[in-house]
Amino acid sequence: MSLLECLLQTSSTVTLLGALLFLLALYRLSSGSNSEEQGKQPPGPRPLPLLGNMLQLDLKRPYRSLCELSKKYGSVFTVHFGPTKVVILAGYKTVKQALVNHAEEFGDRGMLPVLYDFTNGHGILFGNGDSWKEMRRFALANLRDFGMGKKGSEEKILEEIHYLIEVLEKHEGKAFDTTQPLSYAVANVISNIVYGSRFEYSDSKFRATVDRANENLRIAGSVSVQLYNMFPWLGPWLKSRKLLLKNIENNKKEMEELVRRLKETLNPQMCRGFVDSFLVRKQTLEESGNKNSHYHDNNLISSVRNMFSNGTNTTGTTLRWALMLMAKYPLIQDRVLEEISSVIGSRQPLAEDRKNLPYTDAVIHETQRLANVLPIAIPHTTSRDITFQGYFIKKGTLVFPLLTSVLQDGSEWESPHTFNPAHFLDEEGRFTKRDAFMPFSAGRRVCLGEGLARMTLFLFFTSLLQRFHFSTPPGVTEDDLDLTPSVGFTLNPSPHQLCAVSRV
Repeated sequence: MSLLECLLQTSSTVTLLGALLFLLALYRLSSGSNSEEQGKQPPGPRPLPLLGNMLQLDLKRPYRSLCELSKKYGSVFTVHFGPTKVVILAGYKTVKQALVNHAEEFGDRGMLPVLYDFTNGHGILFGNGDSWKEMRRFALANLRDFGMGKKGSEEKILEEIHYLIEVLEKHEGKAFDTTQPLSYAVANVISNIVYGSRFEYSDSKFRATVDRANENLRIAGSVSVQLYNMFPWLGPWLKSRKLLLKNIENNKKEMEELVRRLKETLNPQMCRGFVDSFLVRKQTLEESGNKNSHYHDNNLISSVRNMFSNGTNTTGTTLRWALMLMAKYPLIQDRVLEEISSVIGSRQPLAEDRKNLPYTDAVIHETQRLANVLPIAIPHTTSRDITFQGYFIKKGTLVFPLLTSVLQDGSEWESPHTFNPAHFLDEEGRFTKRDAFMPFSAGRRVCLGEGLARMTLFLFFTSLLQRFHFSTPPGVTEDDLDLTPSVGFTLNPSPHQLCAVSRV
Protein backbone atom coordinates (compact mmCIF):
# COMPACT_ATOMS: atom_id res chain seq x y z
CA MET A 1 0.00 0.00 0.00
CA SER A 2 1.38 3.40 -0.97
CA LEU A 3 1.89 6.26 1.46
CA LEU A 4 -0.88 8.22 -0.32
CA GLU A 5 -3.35 5.34 0.10
CA CYS A 6 -2.47 5.07 3.79
CA LEU A 7 -3.03 8.79 4.25
CA LEU A 8 -6.36 8.67 2.42
CA GLN A 9 -7.51 5.67 4.44
CA THR A 10 -6.46 7.34 7.68
CA SER A 11 -8.17 10.56 6.64
CA SER A 12 -11.42 8.70 5.91
CA THR A 13 -11.27 6.93 9.25
CA VAL A 14 -10.66 10.18 11.10
CA THR A 15 -13.55 11.83 9.24
CA LEU A 16 -15.87 8.96 10.11
CA LEU A 17 -14.82 8.98 13.75
CA GLY A 18 -15.24 12.73 13.85
CA ALA A 19 -18.74 12.47 12.44
CA LEU A 20 -19.69 9.80 14.97
CA LEU A 21 -18.28 11.87 17.86
CA PHE A 22 -20.22 14.90 16.58
CA LEU A 23 -23.48 12.91 16.46
CA LEU A 24 -22.78 11.53 19.94
CA ALA A 25 -22.22 15.05 21.24
CA LEU A 26 -25.49 16.20 19.69
CA TYR A 27 -27.28 13.23 21.22
CA ARG A 28 -25.91 13.96 24.69
CA LEU A 29 -26.77 17.61 24.36
CA SER A 30 -30.33 16.77 23.36
CA SER A 31 -30.73 14.17 26.10
CA GLY A 32 -29.12 16.50 28.56
CA SER A 33 -31.41 19.40 27.78
CA ASN A 34 -33.71 18.30 30.59
CA SER A 35 -32.43 21.04 32.82
CA GLU A 36 -33.71 21.69 36.31
CA GLU A 37 -34.95 25.15 35.31
CA GLN A 38 -37.23 23.60 32.70
CA GLY A 39 -38.42 20.78 34.92
CA LYS A 40 -38.84 17.07 34.55
CA GLN A 41 -39.61 15.96 31.01
CA PRO A 42 -41.75 12.95 30.03
CA PRO A 43 -39.86 9.63 30.17
CA GLY A 44 -39.35 7.34 27.21
CA PRO A 45 -37.03 4.87 25.56
CA ARG A 46 -33.48 6.08 25.01
CA PRO A 47 -33.13 7.28 21.40
CA LEU A 48 -30.27 6.52 19.03
CA PRO A 49 -28.52 9.39 17.23
CA LEU A 50 -30.54 10.41 14.15
CA LEU A 51 -32.60 7.20 14.17
CA GLY A 52 -34.31 8.05 17.45
CA ASN A 53 -36.55 5.15 18.51
CA MET A 54 -37.26 4.03 14.96
CA LEU A 55 -36.01 0.50 15.63
CA GLN A 56 -38.50 0.12 18.48
CA LEU A 57 -41.51 1.08 16.34
CA ASP A 58 -43.60 -0.95 13.93
CA LEU A 59 -43.78 1.66 11.17
CA LYS A 60 -46.70 -0.16 9.52
CA ARG A 61 -48.77 0.09 12.68
CA PRO A 62 -47.05 2.58 15.01
CA TYR A 63 -50.15 2.88 17.22
CA ARG A 64 -49.57 -0.71 18.42
CA SER A 65 -45.95 -0.01 19.35
CA LEU A 66 -46.97 3.18 21.17
CA CYS A 67 -49.64 1.32 23.15
CA GLU A 68 -47.02 -1.20 24.26
CA LEU A 69 -44.56 1.55 25.23
CA SER A 70 -47.27 3.26 27.30
CA LYS A 71 -47.45 0.16 29.49
CA LYS A 72 -43.82 0.74 30.47
CA TYR A 73 -43.50 4.53 30.45
CA GLY A 74 -46.99 5.66 31.47
CA SER A 75 -49.70 7.82 29.94
CA VAL A 76 -47.37 10.74 29.06
CA PHE A 77 -44.09 9.74 27.46
CA THR A 78 -41.58 10.74 24.82
CA VAL A 79 -40.70 8.92 21.61
CA HIS A 80 -38.25 10.11 18.96
CA PHE A 81 -39.43 9.57 15.40
CA GLY A 82 -36.01 9.87 13.83
CA PRO A 83 -34.59 13.17 15.11
CA THR A 84 -38.06 14.55 15.95
CA LYS A 85 -39.16 14.48 19.57
CA VAL A 86 -42.84 13.59 20.06
CA VAL A 87 -44.86 13.48 23.27
CA ILE A 88 -47.43 10.66 23.32
CA LEU A 89 -50.69 10.96 25.26
CA ALA A 90 -52.26 7.61 26.15
CA GLY A 91 -55.44 6.56 27.94
CA TYR A 92 -58.82 8.24 28.27
CA LYS A 93 -58.13 10.38 31.34
CA THR A 94 -54.85 11.77 29.99
CA VAL A 95 -56.12 12.46 26.45
CA LYS A 96 -59.24 14.16 27.78
CA GLN A 97 -57.27 16.23 30.30
CA ALA A 98 -54.94 17.45 27.56
CA LEU A 99 -57.40 18.09 24.72
CA VAL A 100 -60.35 19.34 26.79
CA ASN A 101 -59.07 20.72 30.09
CA HIS A 102 -55.93 22.18 28.47
CA ALA A 103 -57.45 22.78 25.05
CA GLU A 104 -55.56 26.04 24.48
CA GLU A 105 -52.11 24.65 25.31
CA PHE A 106 -52.56 21.48 23.22
CA GLY A 107 -54.75 23.06 20.54
CA ASP A 108 -52.32 23.91 17.73
CA ARG A 109 -51.91 21.62 14.73
CA GLY A 110 -48.66 19.70 14.40
CA MET A 111 -47.42 19.86 10.82
CA LEU A 112 -45.77 16.67 9.58
CA PRO A 113 -44.16 16.95 6.11
CA VAL A 114 -46.82 14.75 4.50
CA LEU A 115 -49.62 16.83 6.03
CA TYR A 116 -48.04 20.00 4.65
CA ASP A 117 -47.97 18.33 1.22
CA PHE A 118 -51.76 18.04 1.33
CA THR A 119 -52.65 21.70 1.89
CA ASN A 120 -49.51 23.78 2.55
CA GLY A 121 -51.03 24.73 5.91
CA HIS A 122 -54.26 26.16 4.43
CA GLY A 123 -57.85 25.16 5.13
CA ILE A 124 -59.70 23.79 8.14
CA LEU A 125 -57.86 20.63 9.11
CA PHE A 126 -54.17 21.48 8.88
CA GLY A 127 -54.18 25.24 9.48
CA ASN A 128 -53.13 27.26 12.52
CA GLY A 129 -53.54 30.77 13.88
CA ASP A 130 -56.12 33.33 12.78
CA SER A 131 -56.61 31.72 9.36
CA TRP A 132 -57.57 28.38 10.89
CA LYS A 133 -59.85 29.99 13.48
CA GLU A 134 -61.70 31.97 10.79
CA MET A 135 -62.00 28.99 8.41
CA ARG A 136 -63.30 26.67 11.14
CA ARG A 137 -65.77 29.28 12.42
CA PHE A 138 -67.04 29.93 8.88
CA ALA A 139 -67.26 26.23 8.05
CA LEU A 140 -69.22 25.38 11.20
CA ALA A 141 -71.66 28.26 10.69
CA ASN A 142 -72.27 27.53 7.03
CA LEU A 143 -72.41 23.76 7.28
CA ARG A 144 -75.15 24.24 9.86
CA ASP A 145 -76.93 26.52 7.40
CA PHE A 146 -76.80 23.75 4.81
CA GLY A 147 -78.24 21.24 7.22
CA MET A 148 -75.24 19.45 8.71
CA GLY A 149 -76.74 17.13 11.32
CA LYS A 150 -80.23 18.56 10.75
CA LYS A 151 -83.25 17.98 8.53
CA GLY A 152 -81.54 19.40 5.44
CA SER A 153 -78.73 16.88 5.50
CA GLU A 154 -81.15 14.07 6.39
CA GLU A 155 -82.96 14.63 3.09
CA LYS A 156 -79.66 14.52 1.20
CA ILE A 157 -78.63 11.29 2.95
CA LEU A 158 -81.99 9.61 2.30
CA GLU A 159 -81.78 10.58 -1.37
CA GLU A 160 -78.35 8.97 -1.62
CA ILE A 161 -79.46 5.79 0.16
CA HIS A 162 -81.97 5.24 -2.65
CA TYR A 163 -79.17 5.32 -5.25
CA LEU A 164 -76.90 3.07 -3.16
CA ILE A 165 -79.63 0.45 -2.72
CA GLU A 166 -80.08 0.36 -6.50
CA VAL A 167 -76.34 -0.33 -6.92
CA LEU A 168 -76.32 -3.15 -4.34
CA GLU A 169 -79.41 -4.76 -5.86
CA LYS A 170 -77.62 -5.04 -9.21
CA HIS A 171 -75.22 -7.56 -7.65
CA GLU A 172 -78.23 -9.89 -7.17
CA GLY A 173 -76.86 -11.39 -3.97
CA LYS A 174 -73.46 -12.22 -5.48
CA ALA A 175 -70.21 -11.34 -3.71
CA PHE A 176 -68.74 -7.86 -4.23
CA ASP A 177 -66.25 -5.46 -2.67
CA THR A 178 -68.06 -2.79 -0.63
CA THR A 179 -65.28 -0.20 -0.91
CA GLN A 180 -66.32 1.79 -3.97
CA PRO A 181 -70.13 1.87 -3.64
CA LEU A 182 -69.97 2.97 0.00
CA SER A 183 -67.21 5.51 -0.72
CA TYR A 184 -69.13 7.01 -3.64
CA ALA A 185 -72.36 7.18 -1.64
CA VAL A 186 -70.78 8.99 1.31
CA ALA A 187 -68.81 11.26 -1.05
CA ASN A 188 -72.09 12.27 -2.70
CA VAL A 189 -73.62 13.25 0.65
CA ILE A 190 -70.65 15.56 1.25
CA SER A 191 -70.67 16.79 -2.37
CA ASN A 192 -74.31 17.75 -2.00
CA ILE A 193 -73.50 19.89 1.03
CA VAL A 194 -70.25 21.34 -0.33
CA TYR A 195 -71.14 21.86 -4.00
CA GLY A 196 -74.94 21.76 -3.85
CA SER A 197 -75.24 18.71 -6.13
CA ARG A 198 -74.42 15.01 -6.32
CA PHE A 199 -72.69 12.96 -9.04
CA GLU A 200 -73.65 9.80 -10.89
CA TYR A 201 -71.68 6.75 -9.74
CA SER A 202 -70.72 6.22 -13.37
CA ASP A 203 -69.08 9.68 -13.61
CA SER A 204 -65.44 8.83 -14.32
CA LYS A 205 -64.07 12.10 -12.92
CA PHE A 206 -66.06 11.72 -9.70
CA ARG A 207 -64.93 8.10 -9.28
CA ALA A 208 -61.30 9.02 -9.92
CA THR A 209 -61.42 11.87 -7.39
CA VAL A 210 -62.81 9.61 -4.65
CA ASP A 211 -60.43 6.76 -5.48
CA ARG A 212 -57.40 9.08 -5.42
CA ALA A 213 -58.44 10.54 -2.07
CA ASN A 214 -58.73 7.06 -0.57
CA GLU A 215 -55.43 6.01 -2.11
CA ASN A 216 -53.68 9.03 -0.61
CA LEU A 217 -54.79 8.13 2.91
CA ARG A 218 -53.48 4.63 2.36
CA ILE A 219 -50.15 5.97 1.09
CA ALA A 220 -49.92 8.45 3.98
CA GLY A 221 -49.74 5.52 6.41
CA SER A 222 -47.11 3.56 4.49
CA VAL A 223 -43.64 2.85 5.85
CA SER A 224 -41.97 4.98 3.17
CA VAL A 225 -44.06 8.02 4.10
CA GLN A 226 -43.34 7.42 7.81
CA LEU A 227 -39.66 7.61 6.89
CA TYR A 228 -40.30 10.76 4.84
CA ASN A 229 -41.92 12.38 7.90
CA MET A 230 -38.77 11.60 9.90
CA PHE A 231 -36.30 12.51 7.17
CA PRO A 232 -37.93 14.97 4.72
CA TRP A 233 -34.84 15.04 2.51
CA LEU A 234 -35.84 11.52 1.34
CA GLY A 235 -38.92 12.98 -0.39
CA PRO A 236 -37.59 13.42 -3.94
CA TRP A 237 -36.52 9.75 -4.09
CA LEU A 238 -39.73 8.14 -2.81
CA LYS A 239 -42.15 6.77 -5.43
CA SER A 240 -44.98 6.76 -2.91
CA ARG A 241 -44.62 10.48 -2.26
CA LYS A 242 -44.47 11.21 -5.99
CA LEU A 243 -47.76 9.33 -6.46
CA LEU A 244 -49.27 11.16 -3.49
CA LEU A 245 -48.29 14.56 -4.93
CA LYS A 246 -49.64 13.56 -8.36
CA ASN A 247 -52.98 12.54 -6.80
CA ILE A 248 -53.14 15.77 -4.81
CA GLU A 249 -52.52 17.86 -7.92
CA ASN A 250 -55.10 15.97 -10.01
CA ASN A 251 -57.76 16.29 -7.32
CA LYS A 252 -56.94 19.95 -6.89
CA LYS A 253 -57.51 20.53 -10.63
CA GLU A 254 -60.88 18.74 -10.50
CA MET A 255 -61.99 20.78 -7.51
CA GLU A 256 -60.82 24.04 -9.09
CA GLU A 257 -62.87 23.21 -12.20
CA LEU A 258 -65.98 22.56 -10.09
CA VAL A 259 -65.44 25.82 -8.20
CA ARG A 260 -64.98 27.69 -11.49
CA ARG A 261 -68.34 26.41 -12.78
CA LEU A 262 -70.07 27.37 -9.55
CA LYS A 263 -68.50 30.83 -9.73
CA GLU A 264 -69.85 31.34 -13.27
CA THR A 265 -73.43 30.60 -12.12
CA LEU A 266 -73.19 32.17 -8.66
CA ASN A 267 -76.34 33.81 -7.29
CA PRO A 268 -75.62 35.57 -3.97
CA GLN A 269 -79.31 35.39 -3.10
CA MET A 270 -79.46 31.60 -3.40
CA CYS A 271 -76.37 29.73 -2.16
CA ARG A 272 -76.38 26.10 -3.22
CA GLY A 273 -73.70 24.90 -0.81
CA PHE A 274 -70.56 25.68 1.14
CA VAL A 275 -68.58 26.79 -1.94
CA ASP A 276 -71.21 29.34 -2.96
CA SER A 277 -71.28 30.74 0.56
CA PHE A 278 -67.49 31.06 0.59
CA LEU A 279 -67.45 32.77 -2.82
CA VAL A 280 -70.10 35.27 -1.73
CA ARG A 281 -68.15 36.08 1.43
CA LYS A 282 -64.95 36.51 -0.60
CA GLN A 283 -66.70 38.74 -3.12
CA THR A 284 -68.24 40.91 -0.39
CA LEU A 285 -64.87 41.47 1.30
CA GLU A 286 -63.16 42.32 -1.99
CA GLU A 287 -65.86 44.84 -2.87
CA SER A 288 -65.38 46.51 0.51
CA GLY A 289 -61.65 46.89 -0.22
CA ASN A 290 -60.41 44.11 2.08
CA LYS A 291 -57.75 42.39 0.00
CA ASN A 292 -55.90 40.73 2.88
CA SER A 293 -58.67 38.51 4.21
CA HIS A 294 -58.47 34.77 4.84
CA TYR A 295 -61.09 34.20 2.14
CA HIS A 296 -58.79 33.30 -0.75
CA ASP A 297 -58.65 30.45 -3.25
CA ASN A 298 -56.05 28.42 -1.34
CA ASN A 299 -58.21 28.33 1.77
CA LEU A 300 -61.29 27.50 -0.29
CA ILE A 301 -59.76 24.57 -2.18
CA SER A 302 -58.01 23.24 0.92
CA SER A 303 -61.21 23.45 2.98
CA VAL A 304 -63.19 21.64 0.29
CA ARG A 305 -60.50 18.96 0.08
CA ASN A 306 -60.52 18.57 3.88
CA MET A 307 -64.27 18.02 4.02
CA PHE A 308 -64.50 15.87 0.90
CA SER A 309 -61.48 13.57 1.34
CA ASN A 310 -61.42 13.03 5.09
CA GLY A 311 -65.19 12.89 5.56
CA THR A 312 -65.60 10.40 2.73
CA ASN A 313 -62.85 8.08 3.93
CA THR A 314 -63.63 7.95 7.65
CA THR A 315 -67.40 7.55 7.33
CA GLY A 316 -67.22 5.21 4.34
CA THR A 317 -64.61 3.08 6.10
CA THR A 318 -66.71 2.87 9.27
CA LEU A 319 -69.69 1.67 7.21
CA ARG A 320 -67.51 -1.01 5.60
CA TRP A 321 -66.48 -2.19 9.07
CA ALA A 322 -70.13 -2.21 10.18
CA LEU A 323 -71.31 -4.42 7.31
CA MET A 324 -68.31 -6.73 7.68
CA LEU A 325 -69.00 -7.13 11.41
CA MET A 326 -72.64 -7.94 10.68
CA ALA A 327 -71.54 -10.70 8.31
CA LYS A 328 -69.06 -11.98 10.90
CA TYR A 329 -71.61 -11.92 13.73
CA PRO A 330 -74.94 -12.95 12.10
CA LEU A 331 -76.75 -13.29 15.45
CA ILE A 332 -76.07 -9.62 16.17
CA GLN A 333 -77.25 -8.75 12.65
CA ASP A 334 -80.48 -10.70 13.28
CA ARG A 335 -81.06 -8.83 16.54
CA VAL A 336 -80.56 -5.46 14.80
CA LEU A 337 -83.08 -6.41 12.12
CA GLU A 338 -85.55 -7.61 14.76
CA GLU A 339 -85.36 -4.24 16.53
CA ILE A 340 -85.69 -2.27 13.29
CA SER A 341 -88.66 -4.39 12.17
CA SER A 342 -90.50 -4.08 15.50
CA VAL A 343 -89.97 -0.31 15.85
CA ILE A 344 -89.97 0.95 12.24
CA GLY A 345 -91.48 -1.84 10.16
CA SER A 346 -90.99 -1.40 6.44
CA ARG A 347 -90.97 2.41 6.27
CA GLN A 348 -87.78 4.43 5.69
CA PRO A 349 -85.72 4.86 8.89
CA LEU A 350 -85.36 8.49 9.99
CA ALA A 351 -82.88 10.24 12.26
CA GLU A 352 -85.52 10.63 14.96
CA ASP A 353 -85.81 6.82 15.17
CA ARG A 354 -82.39 6.56 16.81
CA LYS A 355 -83.78 7.13 20.32
CA ASN A 356 -86.13 4.16 19.88
CA LEU A 357 -83.42 1.79 18.55
CA PRO A 358 -81.03 1.41 21.51
CA TYR A 359 -79.49 -1.90 20.42
CA THR A 360 -78.93 -0.71 16.85
CA ASP A 361 -77.39 2.50 18.17
CA ALA A 362 -75.13 0.48 20.47
CA VAL A 363 -73.98 -1.68 17.53
CA ILE A 364 -73.04 1.43 15.52
CA HIS A 365 -71.13 2.95 18.45
CA GLU A 366 -69.35 -0.33 19.16
CA THR A 367 -68.36 -0.53 15.49
CA GLN A 368 -66.78 2.92 15.71
CA ARG A 369 -65.00 1.97 18.92
CA LEU A 370 -63.58 -1.35 17.74
CA ALA A 371 -62.87 -0.23 14.16
CA ASN A 372 -60.68 2.53 15.57
CA VAL A 373 -60.55 4.15 12.12
CA LEU A 374 -58.20 6.97 13.22
CA PRO A 375 -55.84 5.28 15.73
CA ILE A 376 -53.66 8.35 16.25
CA ALA A 377 -55.33 11.76 16.17
CA ILE A 378 -53.97 14.15 13.55
CA PRO A 379 -50.88 15.58 15.31
CA HIS A 380 -51.15 18.49 17.72
CA THR A 381 -48.41 20.81 18.92
CA THR A 382 -48.14 22.81 22.12
CA SER A 383 -48.93 26.51 21.77
CA ARG A 384 -46.92 27.44 24.88
CA ASP A 385 -44.73 25.88 27.57
CA ILE A 386 -46.81 23.73 29.90
CA THR A 387 -46.29 21.53 32.93
CA PHE A 388 -48.69 18.62 32.43
CA GLN A 389 -49.10 15.80 34.93
CA GLY A 390 -45.83 16.87 36.51
CA TYR A 391 -43.87 16.91 33.23
CA PHE A 392 -42.51 19.96 31.42
CA ILE A 393 -43.45 20.12 27.74
CA LYS A 394 -41.88 22.91 25.73
CA LYS A 395 -43.79 25.18 23.34
CA GLY A 396 -43.80 23.81 19.80
CA THR A 397 -43.48 20.16 20.87
CA LEU A 398 -45.22 17.68 18.57
CA VAL A 399 -47.96 15.76 20.41
CA PHE A 400 -49.69 12.53 19.33
CA PRO A 401 -52.99 11.81 21.14
CA LEU A 402 -53.28 8.02 20.94
CA LEU A 403 -57.01 7.49 20.27
CA THR A 404 -56.56 3.71 20.19
CA SER A 405 -55.57 3.82 23.84
CA VAL A 406 -58.82 5.68 24.61
CA LEU A 407 -61.18 3.47 22.61
CA GLN A 408 -59.48 0.33 23.98
CA ASP A 409 -58.67 1.58 27.48
CA GLY A 410 -58.96 -1.47 29.75
CA SER A 411 -59.99 0.69 32.70
CA GLU A 412 -62.94 2.12 30.73
CA TRP A 413 -64.20 -0.84 28.67
CA GLU A 414 -65.16 -4.26 30.02
CA SER A 415 -63.87 -6.17 26.97
CA PRO A 416 -61.79 -3.62 25.04
CA HIS A 417 -60.58 -5.94 22.26
CA THR A 418 -63.83 -7.71 21.37
CA PHE A 419 -66.99 -6.61 19.55
CA ASN A 420 -69.45 -6.12 22.39
CA PRO A 421 -72.49 -3.83 21.86
CA ALA A 422 -73.27 -4.23 25.59
CA HIS A 423 -70.59 -1.58 26.18
CA PHE A 424 -73.29 0.96 25.27
CA LEU A 425 -76.30 -0.63 27.01
CA ASP A 426 -77.42 -0.49 30.63
CA GLU A 427 -78.98 -3.39 32.56
CA GLU A 428 -82.43 -2.57 31.13
CA GLY A 429 -81.13 -2.55 27.55
CA ARG A 430 -81.28 1.23 27.21
CA PHE A 431 -78.57 3.04 25.26
CA THR A 432 -75.98 4.67 27.50
CA LYS A 433 -73.27 7.14 26.56
CA ARG A 434 -69.66 6.43 27.48
CA ASP A 435 -67.21 9.23 28.24
CA ALA A 436 -64.33 7.26 26.71
CA PHE A 437 -66.09 7.09 23.33
CA MET A 438 -63.84 9.49 21.45
CA PRO A 439 -63.57 8.44 17.75
CA PHE A 440 -63.91 12.08 16.61
CA SER A 441 -61.12 13.25 18.96
CA ALA A 442 -61.97 16.11 21.38
CA GLY A 443 -61.33 19.73 22.27
CA ARG A 444 -60.59 22.54 19.83
CA ARG A 445 -59.70 20.12 17.04
CA VAL A 446 -62.69 17.80 17.37
CA CYS A 447 -64.02 16.73 13.96
CA LEU A 448 -66.29 19.52 12.68
CA GLY A 449 -68.29 16.98 10.66
CA GLU A 450 -69.20 14.83 13.69
CA GLY A 451 -72.93 15.62 13.48
CA LEU A 452 -73.09 14.78 9.77
CA ALA A 453 -71.02 11.62 10.23
CA ARG A 454 -73.24 10.35 13.07
CA MET A 455 -76.42 10.90 11.07
CA THR A 456 -74.92 9.37 7.91
CA LEU A 457 -73.77 6.25 9.77
CA PHE A 458 -77.15 5.74 11.44
CA LEU A 459 -79.30 6.26 8.35
CA PHE A 460 -77.10 4.23 6.00
CA PHE A 461 -76.67 1.36 8.46
CA THR A 462 -80.34 1.02 9.41
CA SER A 463 -81.53 1.41 5.81
CA LEU A 464 -79.09 -1.21 4.48
CA LEU A 465 -79.80 -3.72 7.28
CA GLN A 466 -83.54 -3.24 6.72
CA ARG A 467 -83.18 -3.98 3.00
CA PHE A 468 -80.37 -6.60 2.83
CA HIS A 469 -78.94 -9.56 4.70
CA PHE A 470 -75.15 -9.35 4.62
CA SER A 471 -73.16 -12.58 4.61
CA THR A 472 -69.85 -14.11 3.57
CA PRO A 473 -69.50 -15.46 0.00
CA PRO A 474 -70.06 -19.19 -0.62
CA GLY A 475 -67.12 -21.21 0.73
CA VAL A 476 -66.07 -18.45 3.14
CA THR A 477 -66.98 -18.77 6.83
CA GLU A 478 -67.52 -16.02 9.40
CA ASP A 479 -64.22 -17.04 11.00
CA ASP A 480 -62.46 -16.33 7.70
CA LEU A 481 -63.31 -12.62 7.96
CA ASP A 482 -60.08 -11.16 9.32
CA LEU A 483 -60.50 -8.14 11.61
CA THR A 484 -56.84 -7.14 11.17
CA PRO A 485 -56.93 -3.71 9.49
CA SER A 486 -54.99 -2.78 6.37
CA VAL A 487 -52.03 -0.42 6.68
CA GLY A 488 -52.91 3.25 6.17
CA PHE A 489 -53.32 6.64 7.80
CA THR A 490 -56.86 5.46 8.56
CA LEU A 491 -57.60 1.82 9.33
CA ASN A 492 -59.61 0.07 6.62
CA PRO A 493 -60.82 -3.53 6.81
CA SER A 494 -58.59 -6.07 5.12
CA PRO A 495 -59.69 -6.81 1.52
CA HIS A 496 -62.88 -8.87 1.53
CA GLN A 497 -66.16 -9.39 -0.28
CA LEU A 498 -69.72 -9.65 1.03
CA CYS A 499 -73.04 -10.84 -0.32
CA ALA A 500 -76.02 -8.49 0.05
CA VAL A 501 -79.15 -10.60 -0.29
CA SER A 502 -82.34 -8.59 -0.68
CA ARG A 503 -84.94 -9.12 2.06
CA VAL A 504 -87.74 -7.81 -0.18
